[in-house]
Amino acid sequence: MNNDLLAGLNPEQLSAVTWPAKSALVLAGAGSGKTRVLTTRIAWLLQTGQASPAGVLAVTFTNKAAREMQTRLAAMIPVNVKTMWIGTFHGLCNRFLRVHYRDAGLPQTFQILDSGDQSSAIKRLLKSLDISDEKFPPKAVQQFINSQKESGVRAGELSAHDPYTRKLIELYAAYDAQCQREGVVDFAELLLRSYEVLSRNAALSEHYRNRFRFVLVDEFQDTNRLQYAWLKLLAGPDNALFAVGDDDQSIYAFRGAEVGNMRALLSDYGVTGPIRLEQNYRSAGTILDAANALIERNDGRLGKSLWTDAGPGDKIRLYEAYSDGEEAQFIVDEVRALARDGWNLADMAVLYRSNAQSRILEHVLVQSGVAYRIYGGLRFFERQEIKHALAYLRLVANPEDDNALLRVINVPARGIGARSVENLQTASREQGVSLWQALCGAGGGRTAGKLAEFVRLIDSLRQRCEALSLAETISLIIDASGLRAMYEADKKDGEERLANLDELVNAALGFLPQEPAMAVIEFLTQASLEAGDHQADAGADALQLMTVHAAKGLEFDAVFVGGLEEGLFPHENSMNDGKGLEEERRLMYVAMTRARKRLYLSCAQSRMLHGQSRYPIRSRFVDELPAELLQVLSATVKTAAAPVRNAYAQGRIAAAPLAANLGGWKMGQGLHHTKFGDGVVINAEGAGDDVRLQINFAEHGIKWLDLRYAKDKLSAQ
Repeated sequence: MNNDLLAGLNPEQLSAVTWPAKSALVLAGAGSGKTRVLTTRIAWLLQTGQASPAGVLAVTFTNKAAREMQTRLAAMIPVNVKTMWIGTFHGLCNRFLRVHYRDAGLPQTFQILDSGDQSSAIKRLLKSLDISDEKFPPKAVQQFINSQKESGVRAGELSAHDPYTRKLIELYAAYDAQCQREGVVDFAELLLRSYEVLSRNAALSEHYRNRFRFVLVDEFQDTNRLQYAWLKLLAGPDNALFAVGDDDQSIYAFRGAEVGNMRALLSDYGVTGPIRLEQNYRSAGTILDAANALIERNDGRLGKSLWTDAGPGDKIRLYEAYSDGEEAQFIVDEVRALARDGWNLADMAVLYRSNAQSRILEHVLVQSGVAYRIYGGLRFFERQEIKHALAYLRLVANPEDDNALLRVINVPARGIGARSVENLQTASREQGVSLWQALCGAGGGRTAGKLAEFVRLIDSLRQRCEALSLAETISLIIDASGLRAMYEADKKDGEERLANLDELVNAALGFLPQEPAMAVIEFLTQASLEAGDHQADAGADALQLMTVHAAKGLEFDAVFVGGLEEGLFPHENSMNDGKGLEEERRLMYVAMTRARKRLYLSCAQSRMLHGQSRYPIRSRFVDELPAELLQVLSATVKTAAAPVRNAYAQGRIAAAPLAANLGGWKMGQGLHHTKFGDGVVINAEGAGDDVRLQINFAEHGIKWLDLRYAKDKLSAQ
């Protein structure tokens, strides 16, 4: 045996690589060398003759991971990796169905629909059934179908009491029939069809169990219920299912990932306990100690504690800003200081919980001339929903803007099809007028009414926006155009897109035009400039901006985690859900363990959210970190309420009545409650005798109090 193969492995890695021919669960902590363990395990099985290249099945979650595994394996041992079954779930299922297309009831030349193709197929289906795509948006139908398939459920197994869901089930069945007629499959169908073929054909299932004696799975914590069921069909009781994952990095529950699959594997395959890879080769000791202290608060963990022999390194830097703008400026200033000290921009990353947070960061980066790149996403002003809203704003400012008109004439869908738009463009060319002028003069026909409705919409917006501020104009456009309703119906990406639209309103609120009468034009100009060529070219040295979800699997010398406030991180949707809060904590753990040398955490005492100033309290995740591991870079106080109160007292935020007749209370006013202690008024609703105050209490968090019952318990400070 080639001892070089095992050279340099630590004891736990060596145990995993040389594990006997039986099932195992490897708990691979962040930066513990899991990819090396997986590839070396395969190479060791081949080199020792325990397996042939045809007898190994290795499953990854991304094509990039599969290619990396193949490259490393080819460098370790002479083997034709292209013939081996190494790939993603979808890639391997496609390979399986190409061989067993008859068993699957598919033509040999079946085609695969990507997401765009699938959307087009659903639109054709709706049109053929004469179903309104306004009542049943194609994207909503697509999400329903994919969700059911990923759960392993066919239309015939579903039932519902409400008419809307019953119709969705009917559309699911009709879509499946259409795909079968046309000989096509979507991505979700690849896995479901493969599972169905194996589950109903015992002989075929047994054939593959005999062939693949060793089944290896990467990122096992991200598997969903159907993926694990598919794996069990291929890896029976006598096979060796070798699963590598980290329950502390399970952050995809919204995609259907089942972290419980890890415990299920221990039970289903009689595994007495996991192999723990705890030695970290990435981060400084202080970062690991803080991450361990944080994640230990989650219940039901399989349990591990990361450590390193690289030394403690720097303390974690904590900065509490007075505003989100000041927070962004601090981050950019620190990035520039590190760059002056010789750090590469590409080795630094700014992580945030929500994509909408990038807007203010991008603005400061542009102003400061710092090159940056949005990893795995688009710059703020390039995002679909932002471009839609700005196109409407451009039409309000100038209806002769042909590009803006073409972008939104049928967004949201209003029954104006491609043929109608082509006819409009022909009329515009022939008459030598703008599209708007051609639109206003459109004659009869089936779509004339729809075109007229669009003209009335734009005219109405122009009239209503005349007396409004820039922010009010954008807010009205988002609502009246139907954009908000369209994204509210989008169960997959809608929440994030709505957050971006709200951030656009925030940008307008903070915009200071040189000429108030030209506010719209100046704002559109700035948006165009910020959407220009500021994002660095591929390969150039540039700061990385990304969501925490996008950062999983990456590492950087310096990491900035911003927006660490209750309601933002952890996200407000998780606040009343124990499982949701634990997933948010795992997300924070992932964020922290991306850092190699330097970790910055930051929050703001005031932030623009949904077009309003909010005064959040610091994230519980910061308070869960050992104080001795933190270096505080800003003036902090013992309570969460005091910074806001001090900000008002020093004139940084002007105290103002929340609304008429609120019992004398004002925004930002400090108070004391006989039970809950010191707090700050941050919101209110109602008037007269029916008033409720929202108060940020230092010790008890945010609470709503009805003044009819709480008045005698409150005193001003």
